[in-house]
Amino acid sequence: QVQLVESGGGLVQPGGSLRLSCAASGSIFSIYAMGWYRQAPGKQRELVARITSGGSTKYADSVKGRFTISRDNAKNTVYLQMDSLKPEDTAVYYCNVDGSHLDGRDFGSWGQGTQVTVSS
Repeated sequence: QVQLVESGGGLVQPGGSLRLSCAASGSIFSIYAMGWYRQAPGKQRELVARITSGGSTKYADSVKGRFTISRDNAKNTVYLQMDSLKPEDTAVYYCNVDGSHLDGRDFGSWGQGTQVTVSS
């Protein structure tokens, strides 16, 4: 079993900043990639940003230059620094982790989601 604990969501004014964190724990041998997805009301879940174990990153076009993903491999934790937030960034943000268990089986886990609301 792998548990993901997210934190850092909340209400912020347009132009403001938030930092999301997601810590993975449990039966983890290695983590291949960690990422953040979001889902706004009435819309499909979409990739926001993703980072591999080697540090390669991928961002949605809508957040490039405003959001920064990083990870602490020693703590199995991924962060999402969100700057210059816009109302259209309002969504539930989900952490996703892909890796392998101690017995060699691959896993893909999702966090419970954290609400980010950008509004004046």
